[in-house]
Amino acid sequence: MSGNAQQGDTLLFDMSQATEGTPQIFVRRDWLSILDNMNQSYVGNQSIIDTSQLANSNKYMSYYEATLIVPLILTLVAPVGATQSNFTTAPNDYVLGLKNWLGTIVHSFTLDYNGTTIIQQTPFVGLWNTFCLMTSFNYNDFTEWASIGFYPDTSTSWAFNEFTGALVCTPNGVGSSNNQNYIQPTPPLTIYGQETIGNIGFLKRQQYFAFDNVSTYAQGQGNVNTIGALGTGLIQPSSISGAYKSNIFNKQLGTTTKGGVLQQAIVGQIKLRHLHNFFQEVPLLKGVFMRMTMNLNNSSFSFTTQAFVNTTANLAITALSNVVCPLGGVNPLMIASVATNNGSNNCALTATDGVYSASIAVGGTCLSNTQLNTGNGVAQSDMLKSIMLNIPSYVFNPIYEQAYLSSSVKTIVYNDLYQYQITGVNPNAVFNNLITNGISGIQTVLVLPFYSANSNLGVSPLQSPFASEGGGTTSPLCLLGNFNVVISGQNAIYNTERYTYEQFTQQLYGLNATNGGLTDGVNSGLINQLDFETMYNYYAVNVSRMLPIEEGVPKSVNIIGQNLTNQQLDLYVFVNYKTSVSIDILTGSRV
Repeated sequence: MSGNAQQGDTLLFDMSQATEGTPQIFVRRDWLSILDNMNQSYVGNQSIIDTSQLANSNKYMSYYEATLIVPLILTLVAPVGATQSNFTTAPNDYVLGLKNWLGTIVHSFTLDYNGTTIIQQTPFVGLWNTFCLMTSFNYNDFTEWASIGFYPDTSTSWAFNEFTGALVCTPNGVGSSNNQNYIQPTPPLTIYGQETIGNIGFLKRQQYFAFDNVSTYAQGQGNVNTIGALGTGLIQPSSISGAYKSNIFNKQLGTTTKGGVLQQAIVGQIKLRHLHNFFQEVPLLKGVFMRMTMNLNNSSFSFTTQAFVNTTANLAITALSNVVCPLGGVNPLMIASVATNNGSNNCALTATDGVYSASIAVGGTCLSNTQLNTGNGVAQSDMLKSIMLNIPSYVFNPIYEQAYLSSSVKTIVYNDLYQYQITGVNPNAVFNNLITNGISGIQTVLVLPFYSANSNLGVSPLQSPFASEGGGTTSPLCLLGNFNVVISGQNAIYNTERYTYEQFTQQLYGLNATNGGLTDGVNSGLINQLDFETMYNYYAVNVSRMLPIEEGVPKSVNIIGQNLTNQQLDLYVFVNYKTSVSIDILTGSRV
């Protein structure tokens, strides 16, 4: 402790000496905004942004700080005759939610720089990016989490139901699930390793966006009195939409002739540096023309609920159908459990209520034809309807600008991705797969295991609205044995891994963390060994250690191992490799 005290004394002395003011490096900073090119239409599941307006501004742009403002519309329609589906009351405000991090809406991302593609199209890029956030954030970063829709899913709140039908189906849904949002303590004698029943991360992410201005229930803590008559509320509706405050904007009561409707509008943020490593490394640039192309995970699906008579629940979700993810990517929308006190408990109370439909879409318009054609009153959002890029521009103090331009050609070294899938790895089967014949500058190899659709009642857990997979978690207990990564015939791990602690303590721990996880008290990363062994089965290996002369040599990548689960698995493999581009920071031209 005496060393810490000495460091404090040194800091105090240095602060006491720092009496002179520091000149301003920049004399002006302005935030600029541009809309994408889609004219509010995202039927094609794509967004394109070009920066020609920014290139002509004669200012330096900070793409490291740039943020995409992304509007989303969530829609739930109840079946005709589901008179108990009373979406006009607050107990239904927590039916809908999102998987972890708003960036899961992006399936792939491409960047053209002055007409040349420098970021390749990689599917399932959200899986890699959420892994990076989970291994680099710490809980002191929570001040930005509400803006970007981030909060880690609880790793011990999962369930798995492999049956269909009312008598055996659980209230959480079919297949893998992690969607209970009623948080309650668990007696230690009941469920191994489970501190609470309920996914705290799912509930927190719902709280970010589920503002209900017209509820007849109290919005805050403490007072349980009515805060406003139905349809009035404390804030004018036009003020909510004008401020772009995420909210539940359309709630209709189900009747004998039409189903109830619940719609939620979200305006969230995706930071460019969380979307691709290039934006973490890019310096201030002037006169740059970029074209960003994002393929989007607009999704829709149907599910049924009915009476479930047993000792633990009065409702069950009995089926999931019509799952539509046009790009085959992640479904970012989650439906809360119908168990007692959970968000969907009021969805249906009889066995004849029929099929619910739900969807998520970028923009301000529901894109599900099934929902639009019901005549139930599905509406458009009054808020932002286009993706918007917000970016700060800077004007240098001339003295500092001269120093900045003293070496105007800068080489940006960044990491890009290669993705590969291994499907249908049977229980206890051994796998040995070639991932790529040759990539140079390989940095990290990541393997994410998920139950296959065959093991999850016909739907991939990445597309299930009951599962947290696709937002950071893997499928539960997807442990691999005898695991290794082979780079050009050489084992990256000296002794092939047999035990879970080897992967966590020797490979995963400290990866992407502050100081590599070596300093107690100054660290980052949100995954502990229990999380890893339960639902964050990240098999990540750092393979960047090599001589400089080797970095430019293309190398093959193989992964070997054994599926230790009783479920068939799909393995999503990402190879993170180093590349570079040289740019004239004054003109923006590529050199």
